[in-house]
Amino acid sequence: MNPKVDEYLSKAKKWQEEMEALRTILLDCMLTEELKWRVPCYMYKASNIVLIGAFKEYCTLGFFKGVLLNDVDGILVAPGENSQTVRMIKFTNVRQIVEMESILKAYIYEAIEVEKAGLKVDFKESTNLIFPKELLDKLEENPVFKTAFEALTPGRQRAYNLYFSAAKQPETRVSRIEKYTQRILNGKGINDCVCGLSKKQPNCDGSHKHLS
Repeated sequence: MNPKVDEYLSKAKKWQEEMEALRTILLDCMLTEELKWRVPCYMYKASNIVLIGAFKEYCTLGFFKGVLLNDVDGILVAPGENSQTVRMIKFTNVRQIVEMESILKAYIYEAIEVEKAGLKVDFKESTNLIFPKELLDKLEENPVFKTAFEALTPGRQRAYNLYFSAAKQPETRVSRIEKYTQRILNGKGINDCVCGLSKKQPNCDGSHKHLS
């Protein structure tokens, strides 16, 4: 048990009990526990296997190479329509987790076997976008950010990529990416208002400040 994860869970405002139950199952599978990208991450040797995630409406187990799992129980979902690798299992109460313990362990052990076998995801070109190196580096080094970016609609991805790529200096591109990281993690596009609508859309009543 990693003390950093202890601290993370002690400060959780939601899904604390559910995440504790998931943690117990993952540790029973003899995975190494770390806090990476500010969330609990479970590893086999040096390879990332699964993350515990907490969202507004549910908590999750997010498998890094979930697309390679057989999913015999049909419980894996993609974070977004463009996600090619990560697959998640969603939970809304502890009872679900307790009742699914044996199934969850089977999925975890399968994910470990996928890693042992050295299996790789066959990436397909989902867009015609050419990302700048700085964005590619960010996607590579931060799986949480990568999952969030892939979950954006193609139009939102395109808008971000256009803005990031427009900067001539690498330092400026890095700065822009960092500035909008939290927005991307929240699932919002670069032109989205706090109400969730694009500032170009007429349905927003304009009663609050649009984000830029």
